[in-house]
Amino acid sequence: MAHSDHALLPHLPFLGVKQSISYLALRVGAGFIGLLTERGAQRLGSVLGLLWHRFDRSRRMMARRHMARVLGSDENAEAAARDVLKSYGRYWAEALWIRASRIPELLEGTTVEGLEMVIAARDEGNGIVFALPHMGNWEIAAPLAVREGIPVVAVAEDLPNRRITDWFTRMRAECGIEIVLATGSAHVMRSLEAALSANKAVALPSDRDLKGRGVEVNFFGEKTTMPAGPATLAIRNSAPLIPVGSFFDGDGHHVVVHPRIPIPEQGSRVEKVAAMTQDLASHFEKFIREAPEQWHLVVANWPSDTEDS
Repeated sequence: MAHSDHALLPHLPFLGVKQSISYLALRVGAGFIGLLTERGAQRLGSVLGLLWHRFDRSRRMMARRHMARVLGSDENAEAAARDVLKSYGRYWAEALWIRASRIPELLEGTTVEGLEMVIAARDEGNGIVFALPHMGNWEIAAPLAVREGIPVVAVAEDLPNRRITDWFTRMRAECGIEIVLATGSAHVMRSLEAALSANKAVALPSDRDLKGRGVEVNFFGEKTTMPAGPATLAIRNSAPLIPVGSFFDGDGHHVVVHPRIPIPEQGSRVEKVAAMTQDLASHFEKFIREAPEQWHLVVANWPSDTEDS
């Protein structure tokens, strides 16, 4: 045991240096992108996305697989997969370009469909659960809500590199978005429920169940799982669960709000969560079919993605 512990020691300083280099590289990249115009950042991101498609075979093949599902056949799936990585590159460039001072400019180029449903939900006073697929620049929905007087709490991945996590958290806070890290602890649920009690909105990207512990749904004709969190929060707090899709629209953005998902009157809580999550999956299918190439899913998401050789 002692031998194993000492064997790890020489690697620890190296890991610290490696994380520092990654953090500094990201800051330098963000600084460079920040010097560009919005359109310039978008173009650069698209080009980098095309390079990503060319050299990352695993992501390319997974994107192709998902596009074949959405399109219903392998025809055009290769071209769609290329556009997925191109679009994803644009998203990352925009995410690094955005500063608090640029939010008004960003919103000027954003149109919203169904905003009246968000206003009505705000006025009910029970908070709002926004559920979104990873489409377009999904983060644009949060500043829109803040503009309408709705504070937003978002859940973000707790990255292994703490410096990068802290930096992203600070940047989002400057844009009016409170971040709760997805640590997997009960503290996360308590924080989100407190936000709803204060009539805030909780924004949850909900099309990926990374841990595979979610609710089984039929999604594009095949069984997989989706997170139970959105429906669970809505039921426990009597908060409206509202599906939201975000799309790139030329150099701007278009956000679409769908009607809230009703809480079933009958059944156990488990049954209600299952029904609402399946309903949410159906809304996501509608969003994704509108612009398949803007769905940034490049990892395994169905059991067959890893079962097939």
